[in-house]
Amino acid sequence: MATYTTYNQIGIKEDISDIISNISPTTTPFLSSIGKESVKNTLFQWQEDSLSATAENAEIEGFTASDLTLTPTVMRSNHTQIQSKTIKISATADAIDAYGRAQETAYQLSKKAAEFKRDIEFNLVGNRATNGNDAAAGSSSAARLTANIHGDDAGSNAVIASAVQEAGGSAALSEQMILNLGDKLYDEGSEVSVLMIKPADSTVIAGFTRSAVGSGNARQEHFVNGGRTLMNVVDVYISPYGEQRVVMNRFMKADVAFMYDPANWKICELRPMTRELLAKTGDADMHMMVTEYGLKHANYKASGLITAIT
Repeated sequence: MATYTTYNQIGIKEDISDIISNISPTTTPFLSSIGKESVKNTLFQWQEDSLSATAENAEIEGFTASDLTLTPTVMRSNHTQIQSKTIKISATADAIDAYGRAQETAYQLSKKAAEFKRDIEFNLVGNRATNGNDAAAGSSSAARLTANIHGDDAGSNAVIASAVQEAGGSAALSEQMILNLGDKLYDEGSEVSVLMIKPADSTVIAGFTRSAVGSGNARQEHFVNGGRTLMNVVDVYISPYGEQRVVMNRFMKADVAFMYDPANWKICELRPMTRELLAKTGDADMHMMVTEYGLKHANYKASGLITAIT
């Protein structure tokens, strides 16, 4: 007599986990580290100032006062850009029971909200294909764009001044490059606290522990508490120019490293992120998430870039 097996059986209940796993990264290191402020126009502006260069200053007794030539502040500007995501879910899709979520609309909105935040991070520190990371005023047929950390602002000025950029010369990131940029930032009076890098450069910085700049002497390596745990990571880098947290960012433009002071950066919101239920045109609901924001660097010499690294 033939054995009755599951290959013959009809109506077997499916075994599907009631948990949906998502491995896509959701961290947004730069966006999470900076503040926000509100703006009231698609073109927003702020003023930047600096002290005059140091000079000898000595007068004879009884000197006659002479007035100085004063320099005005510098006006900086950037545009806001609109960002949106829209989903359309049928009434039936919300009505049925599905594994892993109570309602399809709620699940998809949660997922798109995470994507929304990642898109902002990429727009701020990534390499955008449109307009070379520069600001754009936009038109009825082209989107308005905010300049990101790599681009030029609405006045065609580099958001990070050339004086605080270190050319890598198409070489791998090195400690000397970091020190050179630290020196430039120090000369400008900046106090950066974060060194943001692409993930591959984290191993380069970890390798700094095995070599010393300008000498053949290896730095000391050690096991934790005499045990068998080997540390091969640098979370904080301290140099003569200050202390910086080393932060990886998956969305960072691949050929740069970024040293910055979070206090000098702001997300300027013309419209905070909102969700709107759009007009119903049939047996489905459309939900739109939208925001309008721009990037502000309060002083263009307060943060620096190492450019053209491999």
